[in-house]
Amino acid sequence: MAVVDSRMDLLSERALLMRQSLQKSQTITDNVVSILGSFDSRLSALETAMRPTQVCLYRAPITFSDLFSIHIADLIGIWFDCVFLNLKIRTHAIRKAHENIDKTLKSAEVILSQFDLLRQAETKVLKGPHEDLESYLDAIAQLRKIIRYFTRNKSFKSSDGVLNHANSLLAKAQSKLEEEFKKLLSSYSKAVEPDRLFDGLPKSLRPSSDGDRGGKPHGGHHNDDVETAVYTLPILIPSRVLPLLHDLAQQMVQAGHQQQLLLIYRETRSFVLEESLKKLGVEKLGKEDVQRMQWEVLEPKIGNWIHFMRIAVKLLFAGERQVCDQIFRGFDSLSDQCFAEVTVRSVSMLLSFGDAIARSKTSPEKLFVLLDMYEIIRELHTEIETIFKGKACLEIRDSATGLTKRLAQTVQETFGDFELVVDKDATKNAVLDGTVHPLTSYVVNYVKFLFDYQITLKQLFLEFGKGDDSNSQLASVTMRIMQALQNNLDGKSKQYKDPALTHLFLMNNIHYMVRSVRRSEAKDLLGDDWVQRHRRTVQQHANQYKRIAWAKILQCSSAQGLTSSGGGSVDGGNSSGVSRGLLKERFKMFNMQFDELHQRQSQWTVPDTELRESLRLSVAEVLLPAYRSFLKRFGPLVESGKNPQKYIKYTAEDLERLLGELFEGKSMNEPRR
Repeated sequence: MAVVDSRMDLLSERALLMRQSLQKSQTITDNVVSILGSFDSRLSALETAMRPTQVCLYRAPITFSDLFSIHIADLIGIWFDCVFLNLKIRTHAIRKAHENIDKTLKSAEVILSQFDLLRQAETKVLKGPHEDLESYLDAIAQLRKIIRYFTRNKSFKSSDGVLNHANSLLAKAQSKLEEEFKKLLSSYSKAVEPDRLFDGLPKSLRPSSDGDRGGKPHGGHHNDDVETAVYTLPILIPSRVLPLLHDLAQQMVQAGHQQQLLLIYRETRSFVLEESLKKLGVEKLGKEDVQRMQWEVLEPKIGNWIHFMRIAVKLLFAGERQVCDQIFRGFDSLSDQCFAEVTVRSVSMLLSFGDAIARSKTSPEKLFVLLDMYEIIRELHTEIETIFKGKACLEIRDSATGLTKRLAQTVQETFGDFELVVDKDATKNAVLDGTVHPLTSYVVNYVKFLFDYQITLKQLFLEFGKGDDSNSQLASVTMRIMQALQNNLDGKSKQYKDPALTHLFLMNNIHYMVRSVRRSEAKDLLGDDWVQRHRRTVQQHANQYKRIAWAKILQCSSAQGLTSSGGGSVDGGNSSGVSRGLLKERFKMFNMQFDELHQRQSQWTVPDTELRESLRLSVAEVLLPAYRSFLKRFGPLVESGKNPQKYIKYTAEDLERLLGELFEGKSMNEPRR
């Protein structure tokens, strides 16, 4: 550096001496030109004065002395002409020299000005860009101009030295620019606090005061709200700093330092994004981590992941894309590459968890969270395609699309597995009272819940199905699940030793299925035909229950088999031929059977109020008329004998009241009303 400075000083001194000498030469030249110009004018005046005399000589009579005079005059004229011509030639040469000197002076001025500019640029470069970035960038631009000038004018003796010095300064300036870019970017790159991100969400999606992570709409109900929701991007880097970063980046690109620029930006911003996600609560979990977790732990993590995905894409990544585009404005491919490298690890952190869930072992309880996950990826599809644009982001876009496909595939596999699980459910603990089986309520609620997701399911079947109409595919899946449930219920009903309870059980469960479908959106998909067909099935089981449970007691209230084999008459002169002994036995049998039926069936359950009342009424309509008729016809014969209350235990009104206690699910020790 000291050597370079001494050379610069020597060059400056020589240039100054040259300038002074040239100025003296200019003064002398001007004086000579002035003198020659004066002499030239004098000769011209002399020539003009002699011209009339020469004319007169030619016109007058010529003598010898005249001829001598003419000869002398001609010689003098020729001599003057020669002198004059020589002076003109010398004057022209001096003028040419003057012009060359002038050109040389101007070239020297340019060279000297380049030295001055180089000195000024050096001062600014050594000072650094921190205080006055604009002036620093001007100095770099000036250095490039100086380098171009001396590259074109390498004939100058000192060109190589100047070029080496200027290039050295430019390299130093670029190095300081990189340092300044890194320093400026780092100082304004801080992890975003979760509260700042939450503030950018629509109010409906912000965390509530009780610590809830925010709304998690699903099933197509939220689509309109989501499409019109307003998200406010966080300020990741102040707007006043972005133009400075852009200018610095532009200089680095022009200097061919794209790789250094990319490296600085990636290392700084990628760390900030990852830290922002960690502060939010994002964990990097793989398939093995997921498989080790209990469902109670995993389910809330999936809910959080859905919320995190929305925040990351719509706020964090969108904000980073905005920053990247402004800093690298005018360099689209570089902007895309920087953004891809900055976000790739953060995106991987998020998608790896989703991929682990999609690849984990299927189970029925995972279906709805899988659908939630599929929904959020579908919701964010447009933003992902827009934010992660360009060839550099292709791998990220493909990763998101791949996750969508895996989730769709897992959903369809889960449907198949659920159908199989329902069909093969081997619950051995039968419901003792014949009520709705937990499996039935679980499956029906499962199917009803599916219809909260019908928009999502139709979209899924449309994109990843087998080409059939999405409505028909969803209907087909639902029917297969319901049929699998019926098949399982048929198997469970065989666990009952009492055939009447078998039919009561099937009646309760199928009625629950029909009622639930009629009250849900599943009715539109399964159709009225399915509903009517299963309603008839319910009625068939009710009739079978009534026939099996009450046929035997109805025989006790009929006159069949009461005729005495001896044909003797009873007291009172009745000639009906009815044996009082058989009649008493018949009443005792009726009482015993009714007590048994009442005790057992009052412990059975028909949970639906309307169905329960309908079934009681159906039994009463068969039993009470028969008993009234029997009691009216044969009661007096028993009442006329000893201890009639021993045989006639119930009136028709008593039976009606007791029938009202059936199917209440009473315990055995619970007293009658």
